[in-house]
Amino acid sequence: MTIKAMYNNFNIRINTCTDLSTMPLHTIILLNLAAVMLLMLAAWILSLARDKACVADSFWGAGFVLIAWLTWFMGPDTFRSLLLALLISFWGVRLVLHITSRNWGKPEDRRYQAMRDYHGESFRWISLFKVFMLQGSLLWIIALAPQVAQASPRPGELVWLDFLGIFIWALGMLFEVVGDYQMSQFKKDPANRGRVMDRGLWGWSRHPNYFGECLVWWGIFCIALSVPGGWLTIISPLLITFLLVKVSGVAMLEKDMGSRRPEYENYKKRVSAFVPWFPLKNKEAGDHEQP
Repeated sequence: MTIKAMYNNFNIRINTCTDLSTMPLHTIILLNLAAVMLLMLAAWILSLARDKACVADSFWGAGFVLIAWLTWFMGPDTFRSLLLALLISFWGVRLVLHITSRNWGKPEDRRYQAMRDYHGESFRWISLFKVFMLQGSLLWIIALAPQVAQASPRPGELVWLDFLGIFIWALGMLFEVVGDYQMSQFKKDPANRGRVMDRGLWGWSRHPNYFGECLVWWGIFCIALSVPGGWLTIISPLLITFLLVKVSGVAMLEKDMGSRRPEYENYKKRVSAFVPWFPLKNKEAGDHEQP
């Protein structure tokens, strides 16, 4: 068999796999669920070897990237599908690298350590379901918007909603990347030890990185709106916004920092919690301890 014949045969197989008549949406979604659960199972095994459940955080972004490319492979050959895979990969890979480098060589995150202390030896098994499988299920639900958008062959070309979604996604990435970078640079300077980061984006929002992540997923949902039935996936941005604001993001950190750092209250009075806004002037504001 010549190289050209092998290439043509490979293309035929790819086209067969990406034909929606043989790979319906519900099949794609269920296969993605299985793939994510296998990924999280592997993450759990790694956590046992390292004795650190916080490795789940690094696999969060990787799960979205896995779903995006599996859906691209199994779905129709549209530019929208490839575009979403690329957008999610850029966001997900950056998040994986950022979280992994931030946690590398450091003790286990306080959240997981508290769970470990509470459950004792049984935490090893409990973490499989309470941490890894739970996170896998949540990220699969959040990823419904791109899955539906990637699996739809219509419209065949990009429309104005796609471009609006790209703009919102890009704005979100700007907040997330710049916010994380500013905080990391601030912490690297020994002179900033014990002080609150209230510069740059952190002077407009106490959690600009979380705000940016929400924008990323509202942008992806906007792209999903361009396909038939895409509006039904509004659960995706609503869930990630709820989690970041009320559960594992803003609410948890605010409570933790408020209990450990009384000086943080002054910062809370001056700067918006989530949506960036003009900071209030406070004559009594001075240097405060870093949360």
